[in-house]
Amino acid sequence: MEVIIVSTDAEVGHLAAEKIATLVARTPTAVIGLATGSSPEGIYRDLRARVEAGEISFAEARGFALDEYVGIPLNHRESYASVINREVVEPLGFNPSRVRVPDGRAEDLEFVAAKYDADIGAAGGVDIQILGIGTNGHIGFNEPTSSFASRTRIKTLAPRTRQDNQRFFNSLDEVPVHCITQGLGTILEARELLLVAQGEKKADAIAAAVEGPLTSFVPGSALQLHPHATVILDKAAASRLQLTDYYRHTYANKLNRIA
Repeated sequence: MEVIIVSTDAEVGHLAAEKIATLVARTPTAVIGLATGSSPEGIYRDLRARVEAGEISFAEARGFALDEYVGIPLNHRESYASVINREVVEPLGFNPSRVRVPDGRAEDLEFVAAKYDADIGAAGGVDIQILGIGTNGHIGFNEPTSSFASRTRIKTLAPRTRQDNQRFFNSLDEVPVHCITQGLGTILEARELLLVAQGEKKADAIAAAVEGPLTSFVPGSALQLHPHATVILDKAAASRLQLTDYYRHTYANKLNRIA
């Protein structure tokens, strides 16, 4: 695992965007795993500037969202189908037919989950998976005690996760209780993982995921199993790590740095 610590939220987004832009420039048909929430917003802003400057095109790329709420209307502003369309597809110029979000409104959710996993495989797998991390250590909506072998499936959101996501809704009662999420096993099959985190409220989860034991109690610790995982943090999110001097040293002396 590579840990990169920078000073600001904007730098987090810039470095992460640089990795994605480099991939897409090399492989225009790349498959990108798309996360939602506040953590990747800086990535998408930076990529949008590159698209508008004519530096990169996502017209041939494919995308698979990490997750979706169950039961939320498709046109609800906070459905992840809406969020992905608003924050990724339209500003980055993806072909909408090449971006998939799990259908949380289907009658047979188990079928939807299994087919979503199969569709990722049929697309050749994810080349780079964007990730954030919840304050309880979840990635995607894989809550604590999720199996590291889990596949795309239905999950019940933890009370803490629903409270954290309340800011996107008018009240806690409006936050869905269930979701469809890529499993940890599905996520770990991506060829590269790219996790970003900003702010002190993520510091405990980052410390547990990066330097703590490998445990299903901290789903983010699954990144320790991946051969090509990058974690990009601002100073606040990195504030409870023990080896910050080492991470800075290794990045400062890295060959072929991404920026």
